[in-house]
Amino acid sequence: MTTLRALTIVLLLAGTAAASAESGSYANRDEAVHAAASPNADTRAEALAWIAGHGTQADATLLKEHLTDDDVYVRSVAEKSLWTLWSRSGDDAVDGLLAAGIEQMSTGDLDGAIATFSAVITQKPEFAEGWNKRATALFLAGEFRRSLADCDEVMKRNPLHFGALAGYGQIYFQLEQYERAIAYWKRALEVNPNLSGVVTSIRATEQLLAERRRRGA
Repeated sequence: MTTLRALTIVLLLAGTAAASAESGSYANRDEAVHAAASPNADTRAEALAWIAGHGTQADATLLKEHLTDDDVYVRSVAEKSLWTLWSRSGDDAVDGLLAAGIEQMSTGDLDGAIATFSAVITQKPEFAEGWNKRATALFLAGEFRRSLADCDEVMKRNPLHFGALAGYGQIYFQLEQYERAIAYWKRALEVNPNLSGVVTSIRATEQLLAERRRRGA
């Protein structure tokens, strides 16, 4: 990916004024959807980024289609655009809480993050990303069973959430339920085949299982 390409998409996903001036500014959703089908990869990428910042959760299906785009750059933008779309609740106050919880989690304040994400869930229980972020914080805190329960809530609201599917895999790996971990990682790849870390985890866990079988033979 060229530096210009990367910078353009960072700006677009951030929803800044600079992004609108750069390119990919559309009068409405229909224009962006039309541009997303363009034969030009940069145009498709710009359209996906615009949809991420202006569309609704229903647009996740359109963005998901581009996770298998012919262009690796567009696939990367589609993934980032899905995360951006999923992180928009439609309520500025809730989005502010989500951002605060993410900051707490990044600094290691897991108790604070869990409390903040719990507030997000209380205020907007239908917002899948509140559950997903709490599941992540609970996982980091070693609360694996509670994290699994939150992943279940994510999937009820957003069956396309490859992050939660991959999260199941991480949790089951920690619980030493390796076959189940691999099954969930494969489900994550069915949604988003670009998760290189998940591919690595599957290979490593399959090798672990093979070694265990050899030792047990």
